[in-house]
Amino acid sequence: MKPATKKTLKTLLPIALGVFLIGYSYYITSPEDRAQIFKHIREADPFWVLVSLSIGILSHFSRAIRWNYLLDPLGYRPKLRNNLMMILMAYFANLGIPRSGEVLRATALATYEDVPFQKGFGTIVTERVIDVIMLLLIILVALLSQTAIIAGYLSENGVGLGGTILMALAGVAGLFVMIALLRRSSHPMALKLRGFLNGMLDGVLSIFRMRQKWAFLGHTLLIWACYIGMFWVIKYTVPETISLDFGEILVGFVAGAFAMSTTNGGIGLYPIAVSKSLALFGISAISGDSFGWIMWIAQTLMVVFFGAISFLLLPLLNRDKYPPA
Repeated sequence: MKPATKKTLKTLLPIALGVFLIGYSYYITSPEDRAQIFKHIREADPFWVLVSLSIGILSHFSRAIRWNYLLDPLGYRPKLRNNLMMILMAYFANLGIPRSGEVLRATALATYEDVPFQKGFGTIVTERVIDVIMLLLIILVALLSQTAIIAGYLSENGVGLGGTILMALAGVAGLFVMIALLRRSSHPMALKLRGFLNGMLDGVLSIFRMRQKWAFLGHTLLIWACYIGMFWVIKYTVPETISLDFGEILVGFVAGAFAMSTTNGGIGLYPIAVSKSLALFGISAISGDSFGWIMWIAQTLMVVFFGAISFLLLPLLNRDKYPPA
């Protein structure tokens, strides 16, 4: 396959999948159910939606501050406002073309703050590595907090305690086998995965070489607390989801996080993933879909609004960088 064709497919397939899933969601719901979902969306308490958006904005500010902790050891200290606008632009760009935001962010950093592209992009990769590790830790907490529910679900589907233990042992054994194969294999895919894992390790170790490592870790925790918080407060917009506890909300959050990485900005898939995960705790499809759509619409509008403004303001606020001839 030609590189250009492959690149085009990588761009179009997630969008096509998202559009298909929106159509699928519409098709499998009855007119009465859709009316109920639209009613929940229309009647969502704007106070809690604004609280969610405010928490989301706080996470972006925290990420902008944290970025400088990665750039400082390299000898650069960009303006905080520029960091914030570059981050918002990146999220906006990712809605259209997956992963384009990271390249755009590094390019803008080179343009407006004179940070070489390679160095700027390296800090963004380190960020992503840390975020992946944080997500894995949250997944672990979610699994541990809901072991009874997961065991019950497996039991209902014919997998008892013995089967669960056997699956866990098989998973651990499979992990060790995979690591052994990765170390020995020269296959391009294995080399790529090995490079990614080594990059993750380097990214983690680089934190402990920072002068402000504790501030970096503090902002990392704050960012992810904000992500969970903005998801948590949306439960108050749908009557049936108000009773959900932290562990149950965490499962929905994890499902939504996976959806966000599968299609552009989670289009189409995010509400489905959230709804299916909340169904494990007895939440109806109507309420689950409503929760997912309210959350997705709110955060997507925030990214579009502030991302578009950032695209306009970044060059205007940095006119001194390129004074008129």
